[in-house]
Amino acid sequence: MSESSPKATATELIHHPYQPPAGFESPAVGVHKASTVFFPNVAALRSQHWQDKTGYTYGLHGTPTTFTLEARLATLEGARHVLLAPSGLSALAVVNMTALQSGDAVVLPDNVYNPSKELARHELAGWGIAHRLYDAMNPESLRAVLGSDVKLVWLEAPGSVTLEFPDLPALVKVVREAAPQALIAFDSTWSAGLAFCAFDLGVDVTIHALTKYPSGGGDMLMGSIACRDDGLYRRLTMTHSRMGLGVGANDAEAVLRALPTLPLRYAAQDASARRIAEWALTQSPLIRRVLHPALPGSPGHAHWAALSKAAAGLLTLEFDPAVTSDQVDAWVDGLSLFRIGWSWGGPISLAVPYDSARLRQLGSPYEGLIVRLCIGLEDTEDLIADLQRGLDQLRRGR
Repeated sequence: MSESSPKATATELIHHPYQPPAGFESPAVGVHKASTVFFPNVAALRSQHWQDKTGYTYGLHGTPTTFTLEARLATLEGARHVLLAPSGLSALAVVNMTALQSGDAVVLPDNVYNPSKELARHELAGWGIAHRLYDAMNPESLRAVLGSDVKLVWLEAPGSVTLEFPDLPALVKVVREAAPQALIAFDSTWSAGLAFCAFDLGVDVTIHALTKYPSGGGDMLMGSIACRDDGLYRRLTMTHSRMGLGVGANDAEAVLRALPTLPLRYAAQDASARRIAEWALTQSPLIRRVLHPALPGSPGHAHWAALSKAAAGLLTLEFDPAVTSDQVDAWVDGLSLFRIGWSWGGPISLAVPYDSARLRQLGSPYEGLIVRLCIGLEDTEDLIADLQRGLDQLRRGR
């Protein structure tokens, strides 16, 4: 059969010669889906590299869609390089696995994102990696747990759930002095790349749960790892590759679509959270303390103010110790606009109660039960009215 002979329909559908004309542009970034990537010849197959993003080798290692998202996130984070991961927690795991091996130690703040502690307690411990905790509000507490075996130190600002804002420059300085061999990793999810740039403070790598503000919809999972150092990026890419981590093209598209509105949404949720935090201050004696970095009385307010004028849409209420767990749960159950659920950064406000004592290993500074509020995009006064109704019922029930 000659090359010009008619081919079967199935073959023609798969090997159709048509190529659309180049030059198409629109506001949306094209969605490229691939596992297999074609090469024009064997030489290209053997010479193509994905780590420097000059070419494509396999869908897991990047497509035009994911490379575009990584480039835009690098701009947002103030970084040189970015890798995408299936979730914020998987991004965190990549950093741990890149920096640590058996016999090493990792150091975490006691108010860190709790799944990070669980990873250290279980998987890392099982691999012979020790972990130590420090009080993020006391740089000398960090100094006390540093040693020659520490190869990774995690920072988080503000603290998960309780929102204390540490003196980040002081913590970085302590690590550089007492454990210069250690990488400094920072969870930048709360800052969203907008409140401040962690790299300007001297950290080595950041992770970001894109699940939160960058996606903005509460409907997908993704994380990112960012750094400025070329050598560290190479190490991270190889760990990332060997773990087989990838993200879906449609999820990458969703984040790309949401990024242009990120500053607007962050500012709106920030303003709403501050208004609600100020209102909550007037609700004593039921509410003992309001935790929000922009409030002068909140732990670490001065540290936050020295770095930023922006804050995420989160606040935490500490109830009077006389308010029982059942009463707090009933108050949360009775809210109509605040839904009950994990995560934050989406359009719908969320409320979750916690027993602060269970969140800490070094002792909790909070006597009462706490409720974290994640402020969405609803009208602020409607949210206050919803919270007020619940508190009025709580007062009447005591």
